[in-house]
Order: sequence, then structure tokens, then C-alpha cells
Amino acid sequence: MQNDQALTRDSLFGTAAESTYAGITSFMRRRYSRDLRGVDVAVSGVPFDTATSNRPGARFGPRGIRAASTGIAWERHWPWAFDPFDHLAVIDYGDCDFDYGSPHTIPESIESHAEHILSSGSAMLTFGGDHFISYPLLKAHARKHGTLSLIHFDAHSDTWPDEGGKRVDHGTMFWHAAREGLVDPARSVQIGLRTTNDDHQGFQVLDARQVHRRGCEAIVEAIRARVGDNPVYLTFDIDCLDPAFAPGTGTPVCGGLSTVQALDILGGLRGINLVGMDVVEVAPAYDHADVTSLAAATLAMEMLCLYAARHKVDA
Repeated sequence: MQNDQALTRDSLFGTAAESTYAGITSFMRRRYSRDLRGVDVAVSGVPFDTATSNRPGARFGPRGIRAASTGIAWERHWPWAFDPFDHLAVIDYGDCDFDYGSPHTIPESIESHAEHILSSGSAMLTFGGDHFISYPLLKAHARKHGTLSLIHFDAHSDTWPDEGGKRVDHGTMFWHAAREGLVDPARSVQIGLRTTNDDHQGFQVLDARQVHRRGCEAIVEAIRARVGDNPVYLTFDIDCLDPAFAPGTGTPVCGGLSTVQALDILGGLRGINLVGMDVVEVAPAYDHADVTSLAAATLAMEMLCLYAARHKVDA
């Protein structure tokens, strides 16, 4: 039995079962490689949390998500009727390199990292790190795909004004993204919000109370109507989930979504024109029994299924 499938597996396709507690912790036991030839999706981490406003520790998120994923890597992702790894060539590309001692250079390093992957023809599934990483990622994706629709799961709107344009802050990214034309707020939606920042920059807001009162099916219909067939960037801040389901994060807020609600909404979006995705703000130091990292890994698999359905299975 090969206990190091992430290095020794001979195919970029398919799911290989092995001991969940052995081997290296690449995401879902995918091959660890920097060779992007023939790759459909490159999984990478951005272990950056300098922009955090409350509890630090999201720099360890990529490692935590990868480790938790090994516990669900042995079987097909439920309840989808196909294994995305039978249709997508997926690698674990490792982490973005940057100089932590020169924080002003890090956004450009993240953007260059993304541009390199996207220029190969591969899509990206990225693990943060704090939510600021979505800003340089959006720059690279918009350069390739044009103005994007943003589907944003979060407890916070992350649209705090930054008139000077120099803050490295995990609460300002989508203010910049809207003003710079990276995303079209009129075709974008934020789900799960439950904080008081009203500067939404034109994004449609489906706050946590609406999710709880209207139900997941109505929320899915609203998201679909908003984004249409535009190219979609999907970002999931793990604090969208209630702290009962995701305590391991820097800015937890009570009253959030359950994992069931989040998975139901994501699963209902099958067919959207998904072009990029990230899961951010996992801080394993505050976690209990790895439930936050496990939730993040499961949500990431849901995103891979959405991507496979649109670009391979239903294409």
C-alpha cells in the first residue's frame, strides 16, 4: 500500500484511499507539484494574516485545511453523484511565497502567484490566510476573465472605505474591488452578514436573518438571479458560519449559518459560471476538534464539485 499518495500517485485523476492519519497532508491527497501542465485546478495556500484586525492565526489556515481534508479524502464527496477528481486534474501547488518582513510587497507577490497559475490555463482554489488575500486574487482573475460577479459568504461586508488606498486590512478588499471594476456590485451578492457596516457599495445583501427566515432554496434563487451567467468568483470567509460550527477564526460573530445551510446553498448553485474560489480566515489555534478546518475542507470540496459540474460534467 502506498502511504504517500500525494507524491507517488501516478495520475492527476481519481481518488485513492489510504490511512487518514499517514502520509503528507496535501489537500485531499492530491499530488504535490509545481508542474501546471494539463492541470484543471491548482490548490494553493496563502499563509498571510498581517491584515487581521482581531485574533491572528489565519496564516496556519492552509495547513489546517489540508490536514483536515485527509479525513474525507477516501471517498466521493457526498451527496454529489460524481467524483470531481474523475473529471478534473487537480494538484496541490503548495503555498504562495512572499517576504513576511516586507508587508508592503506581499499583495503584489500574491497577485503574481495567481497570475502565474492562471496563465497556465488552470483555475485556482485558494486557502487563506486572512480575507485580504482575496483582493490581489481578484485582480489576477479580473485581468483574465474581465469584470466578475462576486458571491461572498461572510459575517462582515468587508467594504470599509480606504480613501488613501494604502491600508492592508481584511475589511477593505471589496470596497477596492468595486471601485476598481474588478467586480460588478450590481451582479454580486453577499450572504450571511450580521454586522453594522452599511457601506455595501451596491452589493445585494442576503444577511443571516434572511437565510434563517427565507430558507436556503429562496436564497439560492436570489443568488442565481443576481449573478446570471457572469464569470463568478466565490469567496467563503469561514466566519460566515456560526461559532458553534466554526470557532476557529479571528472574528467570530454569533447568529451565523450552519454547515448544513452553507452546503445546501452552495450545492444549489450548480451550473453557475464559476472561475475562481477561495476559503479564508481559518485560524486553527482557536479550533475545537478540528471542526472549523473540517468545515473549510468540506466547503472547498463543494466548490470543486461546482467547478467540475460547470466545466466538465454538464458541459
